[in-house]
Amino acid sequence: MTQTQAPDLTLTDISSLTQEAFTERLGDIFEHSPWIAREAWHARPFTDIDALHSAMMAVLRAASDDAKMTLITAHPELAGKEATRGTLTAASTHEQRGAGLDQCSAQELARLQALNAGYRARFGFPFVIAVKGLSRHQIMDAIEARMHNSEQAEFEACLQQIGKIARFRLATLFMEAP
Repeated sequence: MTQTQAPDLTLTDISSLTQEAFTERLGDIFEHSPWIAREAWHARPFTDIDALHSAMMAVLRAASDDAKMTLITAHPELAGKEATRGTLTAASTHEQRGAGLDQCSAQELARLQALNAGYRARFGFPFVIAVKGLSRHQIMDAIEARMHNSEQAEFEACLQQIGKIARFRLATLFMEAP
């Protein structure tokens, strides 16, 4: 079951699940990385969404750099091949649509694809940003601005953004008011 199929889920429910069921329910909070949910299960019970998010982030912080890189590279490029093919996760599809990335003009799409390619060529991994509340123009400007960072700074920036994405996804899952 995905995060969008369980709107009636409570933190009490989540805290009482087996590790397998917990991982199944929360495995997509971090893109294609159920290992984070699986390990965060050990921190139960969760008193609020922030406690759950903190437990998940602690798992991420404790992970090896290789595991962190695998997580970063699990993220799709914005308005990239996965979006074109319709193979994004439901959460990524919703997030990219919310930022208007599915409404890019041909010129905007070409610019975004060029920025994605330049970023990947420079850093070796996809550009990651929590798109909620951003316009497609702000996203493209952010790619350009972050191109000037060091590889280590971008590695850390991607992890920080992944944490934001996870928090937004948890808020959606538990129907938390913005």
